[in-house]
Amino acid sequence: MECKSGAMSTAGKNPGARHEADVIYGIDNWGQGFFAVSEDGHLTVRPNPTENATIDIHEVVTQLFTEGSRSPLLLRFPQILDAQILKLKSAFDKAIEEFDYSESYQGVFPMKVNPRREVVDRLLETGRSVNLGLEVGSKSELLLALGMKPASDALLICNGFKDPAFMEMAFWAHRLGRNVVIVMEQVREVKEYLRIASDFGCKPLLGLRGRLYTKGSGKWEESGGETSKFGLSTMEMLECIRALREAGIEDSVAMLHFHIGSQITEIRRIKAAVREASRVYAKIRKMGVSIRFLNVGGGLGIDYDGSRSSSDNSANYSVQEFANDVVYTVGGICHDEGVPEPILISESGRALTAYHSILVLSAESRFDPNLDVRATLEPMKKASPLVELTEILDEITVKNFREYYHDAVQQRDELFSLFDLGYLGIEDRAQAEVLFHEICEKALLFAKATKNQSDDFLRLAKALRRKYISNFSVFQSVPDAWTIGQLFPIVPIHRLNESPTEFGILADLTCDSDGKIDNFVDTRRVKTVLELHEVRPGEPYYLGVCLVGAYQEVMGSFHNMFGRVNEAQVTISAEGETETFGLQAGDRIFEVAGIIGYERDLVLDRVARRVDEATASGRIDSESATAFHGQYLAWLNASTYPD
Repeated sequence: MECKSGAMSTAGKNPGARHEADVIYGIDNWGQGFFAVSEDGHLTVRPNPTENATIDIHEVVTQLFTEGSRSPLLLRFPQILDAQILKLKSAFDKAIEEFDYSESYQGVFPMKVNPRREVVDRLLETGRSVNLGLEVGSKSELLLALGMKPASDALLICNGFKDPAFMEMAFWAHRLGRNVVIVMEQVREVKEYLRIASDFGCKPLLGLRGRLYTKGSGKWEESGGETSKFGLSTMEMLECIRALREAGIEDSVAMLHFHIGSQITEIRRIKAAVREASRVYAKIRKMGVSIRFLNVGGGLGIDYDGSRSSSDNSANYSVQEFANDVVYTVGGICHDEGVPEPILISESGRALTAYHSILVLSAESRFDPNLDVRATLEPMKKASPLVELTEILDEITVKNFREYYHDAVQQRDELFSLFDLGYLGIEDRAQAEVLFHEICEKALLFAKATKNQSDDFLRLAKALRRKYISNFSVFQSVPDAWTIGQLFPIVPIHRLNESPTEFGILADLTCDSDGKIDNFVDTRRVKTVLELHEVRPGEPYYLGVCLVGAYQEVMGSFHNMFGRVNEAQVTISAEGETETFGLQAGDRIFEVAGIIGYERDLVLDRVARRVDEATASGRIDSESATAFHGQYLAWLNASTYPD
């Protein structure tokens, strides 16, 4: 499907609201040049920040939904993957030139970050020009990697705990012509390597994963340091080297590897780890071990909230600063120690993939005062607090809202006390709830207009958050938002030239109280509400959850049996034409049922028996039974999400 960008009328819109949207949602801060707001108030994607061609997300979504697709919808922008690969390589090349470093840099993509075929294939296709390789940490990943074809000099790094089958697979990869590095995680793996090398008659390259003293920072800080799960202690590394020397194959040791955690927020921690690892590398080189590669692992951070800070959802450095510090530190220590500079490797998966996909949701506000019911209420008597609340609602203004809000709280509490004592009827209570809510909404709007940030109105904003019921599952599509409190930028994909009037949170479709997103990005703090627009009757309202390309898809669960969502890939040509391709339907109910042991034939057989029993007992007739069979089959083939 191809669609060309077209202009929409902005009549009646607020010309300044587009800039307001940039500020409210922080698009310029976290977008890294990939995201912007069009004159039409639509969220756009610029796959290559150095070029002007942009993709109108709302137009793409509208076209796809016209053709039969539905939300939730995952949009991939593979050209962003291209841009990130080249950006990382360019940063290291620039640092290598600036600091007169004698060796090169090669990137490696860890498959665990996003093993989707369309992602890995695109990365390897674009990465051939820069020798982008793969890192695998399981037999499953290695088996898939065996069939892929990166550049001939690209590395295939085998990490993780290795049983004999894993080790044999790595040897086969070597015999098939892949540039394999088997990283030793435990001393016993050396013995297994020696046994299989004897059987195969070949020697794939070896790596040693060191357990550094230095820790990372952020949510995965415990991945590094002396108590980390992976890595060899100094004594264990020396034992590996001794065993390999004894076997006469110490020349197979080609890489020193370390990893101090994912999403490292502080550049000083990276510098400290690189400094420590460089010193270890230099000392091992002086022992006569010809290590050629220094692998600084993963951890290159993404600035999810745009604050450029050391908070858990940010990083206080750029890609260029990361490359500069790695190159400068390694080069300096090698010069001091008088050893050759190694080829530099990094496993920066999150940095390559996070920006490339957006989850598009349809949302509707759960709050909808029933004015018809309100008009029929007939209180037993006009209680004094009810009269006071009515007057406050009529008279509250931007000049008196603080005082009147506190008066309303007092009157509300008094009226509820009277109700508890039995002096007032249910109609009084209902009237009070509606009046108080409307007073609070007015007060909150006045507080926003006057930029009042007092604790009272921050708490009020949190209390009045409207629940926007959204067509997705947190546990399937953004599991890190639930498990570790990861913040993802969330933006309406349209109406960004209108000032938002509501404060809301996102509630998903699961029947789980944790199935919500109620913390949002901001450069100064974590917001507990998201500024949203009022949902107009009969009109769809779409939100985009951005930066979900790393880890979310592979870690999603099937809680409440909600499955994978619909997805499509989107690119833009040099002429500005948008192309949508690679449409994939999300999981159907029978597919998710099969994952948990309810195979389709089994389910159909069980239901058929229940229908036969109901027919035999006379509860339904044969015509109804036939109709139900057809309906049940249609339900099994339907999406796990509402239409």
